[in-house]
Amino acid sequence: MTEHEDDPHRLVSAAVVVGADGSPAAHSAIRWGATVAARRGRRLVIAYGMNATPAKSWLVAYQPMVDEAVQTLKTHGEQALVTGTQVAHEAAPHVAVDTLLSEQSPAKMLIELSKSAHMVVLGSRRGGAIAHLGSTILAVASHGRGTIVAVRENGEDITSGPVVVGVDGSPVSDTAVAAAFAEAAERETDLVAVHTWSDLTFTEFASTGLIEIPAEDLQTAEQAVLAERLAGWQQRYPEVTVQREVYPSTPAQHLREWSERAQLVVVGSRGRGGFRGLLLGSTSQSLVQHSACPVMITRPS
Repeated sequence: MTEHEDDPHRLVSAAVVVGADGSPAAHSAIRWGATVAARRGRRLVIAYGMNATPAKSWLVAYQPMVDEAVQTLKTHGEQALVTGTQVAHEAAPHVAVDTLLSEQSPAKMLIELSKSAHMVVLGSRRGGAIAHLGSTILAVASHGRGTIVAVRENGEDITSGPVVVGVDGSPVSDTAVAAAFAEAAERETDLVAVHTWSDLTFTEFASTGLIEIPAEDLQTAEQAVLAERLAGWQQRYPEVTVQREVYPSTPAQHLREWSERAQLVVVGSRGRGGFRGLLLGSTSQSLVQHSACPVMITRPS
């Protein structure tokens, strides 16, 4: 069914929401989201943002053209939702699917829906253009609530390898650690906890005063930070085998490298800050555009 905008929050409450735009990357996100929704017994909501406001603003003096432009957007959106529903049922035949067609831009729509969704899933193309009208996925990752997942084109097929979590030593990453343990347990796989204590490049790191501290002392101290952040969770999830990896710098590089062997990378953010300024800096863009596997971005409630 297609739900109009009388009460979109009721529709998406605790559901897995996937942004649709008709692209192959979006179809990968729909398949990934449908599988997660089916596994967790949640509904899947496929949402399409028409972005009709610009057409109405630019063509305000030409009502017939406004009507034609909006109808064209609506037709494309309805087709994307029909196709998206078919894709979802191919991936998870028994998942309950609802659709939402909105006049808002994709970014504004998904940011608003993220307030009541279980998670929001979007598609991206590795190493290049981002689905959902370019910057939408970065806007949603930066300003959305709860859990945001970026699934690269064909990334829904990755079902082997560990879950990898980025741990920066801040309380914000506790949310990512909690999500990563839950994901690893659900997927019955190992967890790799990656900790770096600087977001500098190695050359920059080596030229700072930090180099005056014996490397072994730094390693011991940062291992202790990582152990503290993982404390309690290993007792809660005794079935999850944890591998700890500590590096002096370049979190984006190490997380990208681990993504080649992982089925999911999890990082935390408060919006600004988090994993070394994750969402508004180079690390997030690097992961969203270059990660070999889906990326899950979490933030405290």
